[in-house]
Amino acid sequence: MPASALSFSAAKKLIEPRAFSTMVKPVGSACNLRCGYCYYLSKAELYGGHEPVMDDELLELYVRQYIEAVETPVVTFCWHGGEPLLAGLDFYRKAVALQERYRGDKQIENTLQTNGLLVTAKWCHFFHDHHFLVGLSLDGPRDLHDAYRLDCGGHPTFDRVLRAAQLFATSGVDFNILCTVNARSAGRGAEVYRFLRNLTPFLQFLPVVETTDDNLTPHSTTAADFGQFLCDVYDEWVRTDVGRIYVQLFDNTLAQWCGQPAALCSFSETCGDSLAVEHNGDVYACDHFVHPAYRLGNLRETPLAELYRLPERFRFGAAKHAALPRLCGRCRWLFLCHGECPQHRHPDGHSRLCKGYKQFFDHTADDMRAMRSLLERQLPPALIMQRLTKPIKIQ
Repeated sequence: MPASALSFSAAKKLIEPRAFSTMVKPVGSACNLRCGYCYYLSKAELYGGHEPVMDDELLELYVRQYIEAVETPVVTFCWHGGEPLLAGLDFYRKAVALQERYRGDKQIENTLQTNGLLVTAKWCHFFHDHHFLVGLSLDGPRDLHDAYRLDCGGHPTFDRVLRAAQLFATSGVDFNILCTVNARSAGRGAEVYRFLRNLTPFLQFLPVVETTDDNLTPHSTTAADFGQFLCDVYDEWVRTDVGRIYVQLFDNTLAQWCGQPAALCSFSETCGDSLAVEHNGDVYACDHFVHPAYRLGNLRETPLAELYRLPERFRFGAAKHAALPRLCGRCRWLFLCHGECPQHRHPDGHSRLCKGYKQFFDHTADDMRAMRSLLERQLPPALIMQRLTKPIKIQ
């Protein structure tokens, strides 16, 4: 039974207009790392273990179809992997030239997620000149990062990734850091945050939640550890860094407290607005569900706009809400998490991270209300930091 009726805004989002995103994998799951917690490397088995670079004809087809399909003024391309830099710099030069050819009066934006090993000055000049927003995967200080993020030869990668961050900074590349929260991260939230904030003001924390026979794998975080990690990071941030350092989860949570829709798909009421496009043109309902059961089709055979309108995509999106257990309907934090990512749920529909998110939402609720009040008075949320030394004065 659903926890509650689907909101009108969420129902509208499922059917109109076409304002979806795509995560495109130009080299599929091909990667020059062998991360211990990677969930995507095994996807090569779907394609016979061989994943060539997306060919020029398909690249043009994808770029044209995606720009035509999205009915918003801004179209954002998200290049992902595997390791997308394995496609080579010329591939992305072709991509931006095609975007310019087909964009019409739309604005084009590009994001790319990389492990950083292939980053050079040439890549940095390209990213800077074409205004790419780059995500760099870095799991914190050396011992945490090198615990799981090893190259194909089993060698540590921390120094090479740190060099990429430094190249981005000196080249003026806009970049954020994506940091996983895994089993090794437990109890080190404040330490990880202090380290990362010195590299870039834009941070994302992604929980590692993988299972075998419905049991968490040894490298996965537990709900309790994840919740404490978030609270420890938050306590560091809210004392000195509000308005200076931007943590994706904190920004998203405040936006939802202010009645705005979730910017993170995992906290939206429904799924299905971020399609995964494989190197061969196969399209899936979600990057976390690249499995034959969730394959919508191939854009060589069916235009991307039509694949997005398929009933299968609609049912996948609505199922996130429909599968919520009754206890979620009684939870005061449902408006913030909406059951979180279906990838992280128990068979009964309950999130494996539920207790951790509840801890975080409880821990930050008073501050979120205070920051919402500041925004309602057109004052900066950073004034929340004054509460540690004196009351906030709102005039």
